[in-house]
Amino acid sequence: MAVKKLQNAYYVTRDMERAVRFYQQALGLTLKFQDGSRWAQFDAGGVNFSLSSPEEAAAGAQGAVVILEVDDLDTAAAGLAAAGAPVADQRDMGSHGRSLSFRDPDGNLVQIFQRAAG
Repeated sequence: MAVKKLQNAYYVTRDMERAVRFYQQALGLTLKFQDGSRWAQFDAGGVNFSLSSPEEAAAGAQGAVVILEVDDLDTAAAGLAAAGAPVADQRDMGSHGRSLSFRDPDGNLVQIFQRAAG
């Protein structure tokens, strides 16, 4: 699976190694930089996506939904299943495309989006 577009910034994690492994294995993101258990930065199709420890995050940081754009939603779903991330929701948005939602190991909601052909 190849992520081609990221539409948000970072998630807070309490277990950096577990979160880094998940984003590398389940989504195929390339780790660009890691500062121990404080921060990890990935290349998500030419855009940065990061993981932060609670100590590095902005005060009170929570929420946000990362939307990753892919070329093949079915392949992405198979990769998520192999990584043990059950799909929470799937939507067909007609002429816009299709999406699926899942939670990462820290419970953050993530969406994968595939544009409709055309």
